[in-house]
Amino acid sequence: MNYLGTLDYIIISVYFVCLVGLGLYLKKKASGSMEDYFLGGRQLPWWALGISGMASFLDLTGTMIIVSFLYMMGPRGLFIEFRGGAVLVLAIMMLWSGKWHRRSGCITGAEWMLYRFGDCAGGHFARIAGAVATIVSNIAMIAYLIKGSGLFVAMFIPISPQWCAIAMIGMATIYILTSGFYGVVYTDIFQSGIIWVAVIAISVMAFVKVAGVDQIAALAQEVTGQGAWTSSSWSWKTPMPKGYDQYSFLFIVSAFYLFRNIIFGMGSGGEPRFFGAKNDKECGKLTFLWTNLMMFRWPMMMAFAVLGLFMVKELFPDQSILNNAAVLVKSQVGQIDKSRWAEAISGIVNAPQNYPPEFIGQLKEMFGPQWTTKMHLLSYEGTVDPERILPAVILYSIPLGFRGLILVALIAASLSTFGSFVNWTIGFFTRDVYQAYVRPSASNTELIRVSWLFGLFFVVASFLFAYSVKNINDIWDWILMALGGGLVVPSILRFYWWRFNGGGFAIGTLVGLVGAVLFRIAQLYGVDSYPQAAHLMDNPVFQFFTTMAIGLTGTIIGTYMTRPTDQKVLEHFFRTTRPFGFWGSMVNSLTPEVRKEMKKEHVRDVFALPFALTWQVTLFMLPMQLLIKSYHAFFITLGIFLVSLAGLYVIWLRKMGTEAASDGSVHSSAK
Repeated sequence: MNYLGTLDYIIISVYFVCLVGLGLYLKKKASGSMEDYFLGGRQLPWWALGISGMASFLDLTGTMIIVSFLYMMGPRGLFIEFRGGAVLVLAIMMLWSGKWHRRSGCITGAEWMLYRFGDCAGGHFARIAGAVATIVSNIAMIAYLIKGSGLFVAMFIPISPQWCAIAMIGMATIYILTSGFYGVVYTDIFQSGIIWVAVIAISVMAFVKVAGVDQIAALAQEVTGQGAWTSSSWSWKTPMPKGYDQYSFLFIVSAFYLFRNIIFGMGSGGEPRFFGAKNDKECGKLTFLWTNLMMFRWPMMMAFAVLGLFMVKELFPDQSILNNAAVLVKSQVGQIDKSRWAEAISGIVNAPQNYPPEFIGQLKEMFGPQWTTKMHLLSYEGTVDPERILPAVILYSIPLGFRGLILVALIAASLSTFGSFVNWTIGFFTRDVYQAYVRPSASNTELIRVSWLFGLFFVVASFLFAYSVKNINDIWDWILMALGGGLVVPSILRFYWWRFNGGGFAIGTLVGLVGAVLFRIAQLYGVDSYPQAAHLMDNPVFQFFTTMAIGLTGTIIGTYMTRPTDQKVLEHFFRTTRPFGFWGSMVNSLTPEVRKEMKKEHVRDVFALPFALTWQVTLFMLPMQLLIKSYHAFFITLGIFLVSLAGLYVIWLRKMGTEAASDGSVHSSAK
């Protein structure tokens, strides 16, 4: 089978040439200062930051995961993606946490620690701990992107997933390191245009293929075993295939993920886009646009899921051969860890001459003439691998020529996310470790070169971590639940509790980080002989609450073991940021007029949250219901959407940008 045609290769080549060329063109503009390199000089328009935010969240690996759940569950897959794919934290970033970060005037979240805890031992300890935690977290995030990108590209190029990832990420690293945040934002805008073309094309293809909701329901029942595939209801329980059993109790799992998003959102917003915004109103506008643009992702992913149903029905009319094939492969390659399964399949497909002719002959007999491409869809459990539905649909359902455009759109989505995380992480190291504590007098040229060197180290470390990952769903759960749980307590308390100090943040962060890393090591190497313990440690709820308890313990002990933050630092933070929470006497540092206006702002922000969350969820659900022609459910959801949008407008949107003036100017960046 021809993976790609001449036109496909031309489109892909032109894309990468434009990408690198844009990075080199913006190199001079990005090298003016550290603010230019990491924040675009704080002169980028809000709409550009909003488009860039959308592109940075529309990653290829996440798209593959979400498509897998939509393929297995239909529109209800959105509820599983409350864990991260639905990006519900955007609602809180839009309402208050984004503007709170912007008011500091800092460049990075770790530098923000000096603004919050003071230029003292506690503040510097917190700054270093924040930088270390972000670097480690983002290494895991990039490893997740690398794992998914390699699995995706390996479906189209006859080399292993690792080498596919190295080629693609290596190309992206060049333009990111040379052009900084300018490169991230403007390449995101360039890539967003490509992505929207793909969204429209794939959605139309799937819409035309669906004759009606009853037809797609019957097909899904036959292919996936889901009797309620077209339902959009938040059901208590739903059947899940082997390997995804932990998601069976849909209501409990998704309710927990909703709770987790609200908790995480309360400490989020420390991103370059918010630090780089011009004012509070633009923070709200860019996030509102960002959320609206994220809607376009969902019809595209539902379209891939729908096309996947038709494809699997055609390729595997009898899915029992998959289990037989998995048993055969395991008998040939020996005892193999699940994390190495994709590599084993790739080795068989790309180098069949290295295996006994009888073994290859049996595979050909099972799968037929297209055995090499069908093998990629074989999961470790002996079922259709839902995480590879997306690339398989492109391979089987998209015509040559157009295939290259779709590939470029999805690669663009992946590289946008990659670029944002690399730029963000480099900023932490260069600004908050090297310049702050190693070479305070370093020139701008030296700092940019150090950024390049650290960027290369960061990418290599991420590749090494990716090698331990069983599958993309496995690493995503660990990032969000175990690692996120370990770090969430100190990230929240810094905004809402006056007694919380730099020592509490640093100790809580490091203890939570170490706890999450040890949890991961135990997952990989420590519980192989204890199946029940291994099953428990794979449970995302257990991961979250275990590491959160570890982080909470470290945070409380660290807070009361170290001195409180200086009163003047606290008052300055409170006057300029104006957060709600437990601030005691800090409120008295404001004039009565400012206190009154600040209270109104807080009431608006908090009361708008349920409307914002409902608006966001229904915004994502509507196009999926329309695509599968579930019109009855569509109009019910539309009514809920309009009510929530009206509530959001009355409470928050029309008041956006009218926040209380602070008793002082925005804080200037810490030196």
